[in-house]
Amino acid sequence: MLLLLLGIIVLHVAVLVLLFVSTIVSQWMVGNGHATDLWQNCSTSSSGSIRHCFSSSTNEWLQSVQATMILSIIFSVMSLFLFFCQLFTLTKGGRFYITGFFQILAGLCVMSAASIYTVRHPEWHGNSDYAYGFAYILAWVAFPLALLSGVIYVILRKRE
Repeated sequence: MLLLLLGIIVLHVAVLVLLFVSTIVSQWMVGNGHATDLWQNCSTSSSGSIRHCFSSSTNEWLQSVQATMILSIIFSVMSLFLFFCQLFTLTKGGRFYITGFFQILAGLCVMSAASIYTVRHPEWHGNSDYAYGFAYILAWVAFPLALLSGVIYVILRKRE
């Protein structure tokens, strides 16, 4: 049982790290000496050092992506906190429904953010020389892991 709990905690922390990295790092869209993320657009020199950074567009869709990514982090942190609270207060045989619910919400929020970014990025960057960066891919990787973690929490029963 201890090994199972450790595995669940490691999975949850991995999801949290993926969510933080994908939200913070400036690599959602890359190409032509530019790197963009949810917060700023940066141009780089040929050596790879950053020259100029400007804040991102104030489009409503980009603000919704920012908000849902932040919500996914908040829900995941709340889920981890609730897991530890329930671990010590839940009766034997009880299930971690609240923890699983918040983790599934985190997964749905990151899916919504990545989906909106996928649909709307062509009108923001019409140039076909741009490609998705690793932070965008990490957001998509965090989505199924967060859902899996949430489902595991819902199925998990507390034992002595």
